[in-house]
Amino acid sequence: METIQILSPGRTCLFGDHQDYLGLPVIACAINKHIRLKATVNKSSFFRIKLPDIQEERDIEIHEEFKIMDNRDYFASSLRVLKRYGCIPNEGYNIEIIGDLPLNAGVSSSSALIIAWIQFLLQAFGANQEITKELIARIAYEAEVLEHNEPGGLMDQYSIGLGGVLFIDTNQKMSYERIQNDIEGLIVGESGVKKETIGTLGDRKEKALKAIEYVTLKNPNFDIKLALLEEYEKYEKDIPLGSKPYFYAALKNYDITLKAMSEFRKANPDMKYIGDLMNQHHLVLKDILKITVPVIDEMVANALKAGAYGVKIVGSGGGGSIVAIAPKNKEQTVINAIRKGGAKDVYIVKVDPGARVI
Repeated sequence: METIQILSPGRTCLFGDHQDYLGLPVIACAINKHIRLKATVNKSSFFRIKLPDIQEERDIEIHEEFKIMDNRDYFASSLRVLKRYGCIPNEGYNIEIIGDLPLNAGVSSSSALIIAWIQFLLQAFGANQEITKELIARIAYEAEVLEHNEPGGLMDQYSIGLGGVLFIDTNQKMSYERIQNDIEGLIVGESGVKKETIGTLGDRKEKALKAIEYVTLKNPNFDIKLALLEEYEKYEKDIPLGSKPYFYAALKNYDITLKAMSEFRKANPDMKYIGDLMNQHHLVLKDILKITVPVIDEMVANALKAGAYGVKIVGSGGGGSIVAIAPKNKEQTVINAIRKGGAKDVYIVKVDPGARVI
């Protein structure tokens, strides 16, 4: 194909932050802020990549094997994974990647870029199996997380690749359910503080897994996916004091996510109830997992005072963004309040249908 164009959205997490790396479910959605990739055949043996938004350029020889790969080089890891799926480049392209999706803001710009890159390569060179949205998401997860041995889960890649509002079961037999096509009054607020993805995720993941390990040593049949919040007291005696909060947080966030999923399945979910669950989830992330920063706390507090149904930090933490759900008649009031709380930018978002060829 002479020219290929891909549109890849960002995502926001409504429920389940710091859960997917435990194999627990999340509720997330793609949002209508995008990475745009345009590729044109250049009759060479190079991918000549331009990223004007960050003033970077890169040339990649199409036959490069990347036996040695730089940390977080997702262009390289995607090519390496794709070769295992029979996607073998045989001609070069000039590629421009631009977008209005903010970087380091907790809306998954890196995953959006990877999805766009992978979808382009599959569109241009094919694969040894049927190319589906699920396949693109799976390859992106392998390229971003597994190839670099990163601590994240697979929420970002599947949310962006599949679109809509998804309940994603992130265990080894990954499955998903489309629970809504849209959510009214969805607002994203950027803190302007660069999030700490790898360090924060890695630390909280290690502590949560260690707490679960303590429980499993004394209870060999224990399964976090079958555990109930009301069983916490049954297990806490088996956990050292410093690890107890992380075990409780896992059970509490799991319980909240299941309640939200049950409500979202209804034809007309009660958004006030959804908002209350978001607020509960945020308090776990703030007070137990301690992933917020002062400006995030101020943005959340202001949004709630202005009438938002619910507000929470999104993603790994240490910065990034918040997501709020506001009544239709209070959207602008909530936006103004979040901005007064110190936000770098605030805007209404719509649920996006997912990455696609345009």
